[in-house]
Amino acid sequence: MRPLIGVTAYMELNQSRYMVSRANMQSIYEAGGMPVLLPYVTDEQELKQIVNRVDGLYLTGGDDIDPTLFGEEPHPKLGTIIPERDRAEVVLTKKMLEKDKPILAVCRGSQILNIAAGGDMYQDIYTQIDKPLLQHAQYAPREHGSHFVYVTKGSLLHGISEQEVFRINSIHHQANRNVPSTYRVSGKASDGIIEALESRSHRFVLGLQWHPESMAVAGDVISKKVYSQFVEACGDSLYYRY
Repeated sequence: MRPLIGVTAYMELNQSRYMVSRANMQSIYEAGGMPVLLPYVTDEQELKQIVNRVDGLYLTGGDDIDPTLFGEEPHPKLGTIIPERDRAEVVLTKKMLEKDKPILAVCRGSQILNIAAGGDMYQDIYTQIDKPLLQHAQYAPREHGSHFVYVTKGSLLHGISEQEVFRINSIHHQANRNVPSTYRVSGKASDGIIEALESRSHRFVLGLQWHPESMAVAGDVISKKVYSQFVEACGDSLYYRY
């Protein structure tokens, strides 16, 4: 039986549709999971039902995040936000963490994970960081690894990749800033931008600033390992559920 993995969706500004890229669903399915699209709900009983039924949570990318969630007001460079999505994802993430169910969070999802854990983020790295930065919004195909990530030895990401340095794609202008002590930064770009974080106390909770789904469907070996080990961890949750 494939583990059931809840997938969060992108919403348009008018909130008329739930959308997710095929690469996200395909990467999970090819790794052995059964991805299912989740509605945005905040009702306690409905959240409990979702958390009890899914074996893992996959937080996808998308628009910017409401800065009031981490005690700030909007920066001039803040892009589109969908408050309903932000609130629902933060609450859902907290519930999954309480149950110690696996979480894989990509791009925007890694920032939601950090906020849910008590951290914060840059609303716009290019205006809020006073030093030269790499190009983090690449002008290249999404599957192209445009810069390097430097991995912390002994981390979950190091165990998955078996590499201390490898190439990743980059499609963002926001990034995590302060990470709570219960988490570790397990990957950085050469300019110091946090590219990966993970929980020190959960079985599998990993946030990646890049888009491994685009690289996985193109055959990237490390990206495929990310999904296979995430799904394997979700499979352990399936065992305990039954």
